[in-house]
Amino acid sequence: MTELPPDPARLRAILAYLKERVAENETVGIYLRLQYDAVREALGRAEEQRSARPTPRSQRRSSAPALATTHHAKEASGFTVEQQKRAVGPEPARSHTADCTSGGTKHPIGAQEARAALMDPMVEACPFCRPDAALGMDLD
Repeated sequence: MTELPPDPARLRAILAYLKERVAENETVGIYLRLQYDAVREALGRAEEQRSARPTPRSQRRSSAPALATTHHAKEASGFTVEQQKRAVGPEPARSHTADCTSGGTKHPIGAQEARAALMDPMVEACPFCRPDAALGMDLD
């Protein structure tokens, strides 16, 4: 690092600037981890579908209810994260349950990711759908 100024006013300004950059990078890091996990899950589903062989018609009916139950269970425990846009400062995120209609564009995440996100100070729980309560975390 280059030589720092000797006066407290400029040193405080530098600290404030660095603190903002750290907060922004943490938010971006959370968002990128969530996106990375979503892409990995999609890749896993795509590989499973590709490797699945067509089954005879008689077997399709018996396996359909099991697939529907698994898919429904995954939806019932789903959560999402929404990036909050701000004109100044870091962009915090908001966590929602999968069926919440509040907010803008959301990205799907699992329960583990939602718990981890809610522990981050830059992520808040939606006050309408209360994902923290759904996860048994009740942050209030």
